[in-house]
Amino acid sequence: MKEKIIIFDTTLRDGEQSPGASLNVYEKLEIARQLAKLKVDVIEAGFPISSPSQFEAVKRIADESDVIIAALARAKEIDIKTAFDALQNAKHPRIHTFSSTSDYHILGKFGDSKYGPTIQEKRKTILKMSYDAVVYAKTFCNDVEFSAEDAGRTDIGYLADVIETAIEAGATTINIPDTTGYTFPSEFGNKILELKKRVKNIDKAIISVHCHNDLGLAVANSLSAIQNGARQVECTINGIGERAGNASLEEIVMALKVRSDINNFYTEIDTSEIYNTSKMVSAFTGIIVQPNKAIVGENAFAHESGIHQDGMLKNRETYEIMSPETVGVNKTKIVLGRHSGRHGLKARLNELGYHPDEKELQKVYEMFLEIADKKKEVFDEDLRALMGDEIFKEKELFELKYMHVNAGTGTIPTATIQILYEEKLIQESSPGDGPVDAVFNAIERALGIKPVVESYSVRSVTSGRQAMGEANVRIRENEISYHGRGTSTDIIEASAKAYLQALSHFIFATNKKIEIPENEFSIK
Repeated sequence: MKEKIIIFDTTLRDGEQSPGASLNVYEKLEIARQLAKLKVDVIEAGFPISSPSQFEAVKRIADESDVIIAALARAKEIDIKTAFDALQNAKHPRIHTFSSTSDYHILGKFGDSKYGPTIQEKRKTILKMSYDAVVYAKTFCNDVEFSAEDAGRTDIGYLADVIETAIEAGATTINIPDTTGYTFPSEFGNKILELKKRVKNIDKAIISVHCHNDLGLAVANSLSAIQNGARQVECTINGIGERAGNASLEEIVMALKVRSDINNFYTEIDTSEIYNTSKMVSAFTGIIVQPNKAIVGENAFAHESGIHQDGMLKNRETYEIMSPETVGVNKTKIVLGRHSGRHGLKARLNELGYHPDEKELQKVYEMFLEIADKKKEVFDEDLRALMGDEIFKEKELFELKYMHVNAGTGTIPTATIQILYEEKLIQESSPGDGPVDAVFNAIERALGIKPVVESYSVRSVTSGRQAMGEANVRIRENEISYHGRGTSTDIIEASAKAYLQALSHFIFATNKKIEIPENEFSIK
């Protein structure tokens, strides 16, 4: 009989820690709804103590979700209490607390002598902190997960002691993270197997793993851990996350499904929702999925070679080990036009995983009609772009009201823009090295801000001359990145929107004041 593997999705917590991939409350809530539709077992909704917006997002998700909702907390009472405050209305709350266990982390984070003069004393201090944290968490809810941070590089003897202590304190799930993506599959699998032998009370908890992808081994390590006793895997949609990212949910799930002939495990994931979930996360985070990404990349089911095409036409199984429909990739693109009504638009948005309320639907419908007038046919990708760009973002500080760009061969590019800020129009002009640079320069002059533009990219959302353009801008200020995204059939306008959104996120985060020039005028 096959054993179930619990899918713990941490897209909204660890995945959001991808540089520049911050999500607002509404975007997190929409992704959480789609994760529930995907039928993940656990949603790690965030780290409530880290910011008011994180707390609100966890609370909103916990208030409405039927699946297990986890919140992260350090081994500190204030963190744990705050986590439960955010989770208190959840039907199935889980507090997820953690301690550092490798000598690298212990010396790096607990080098202060108050934790003990020697590494042995520091280890004892962490053992007690871990025990106390789990005991305290258990006073709020029965479902407590404990993670031994950097377990992949932790001495096996000490790691076994920490895990045994956490289970003794009441932890029901024990997570073994390869925090730095350091281990090899055989090595990591053996570590799980050895812990099962050494930890005398291991049968009282579920073994979980959380693998990072620094060496490109996160999925392989997760599968090796499953084969050696892990029954929960922590993963993210599209494999996003810190540095090189996390184990990819879709790759783990489909590996177990496709190779059911050699493994004795299953998940309850509705694989037909994988593609929609991937597209939604990509749209909201601005992290584009590489074309050759397994399962969800644009080329995952594409065949260009003549030999491959011939084989596919004769028998799909010649070169495909799974059908596109299995993961929700439909061959038929749904096309809407300007004569499509609100009902048809809403039905298609629901099929794509979006659930706007009536006010939000009206806004997207107006934008939909505007685009339909320009390009006649509106595809699924256009709708995803609209939803990711405008509908569920928090109120932006800046709105582009007017833009005029003059550019051409032998002409110095110049841009004039008007920005609405606090009911006042700010107008400015500037030259630049190309039309986009001129627009960016004009925006910077208007707002008196000049951050480092870390990256800028433009891509076509759909095909053809009338395709919707998507611009992504990432800026950096004081070593922190802020992402902005904009869409339009005009790529210069999309670029301006993306830059203004990135600046808006920067202003919100830093509380920086914008000095409005004396000669600017109010909008009544």
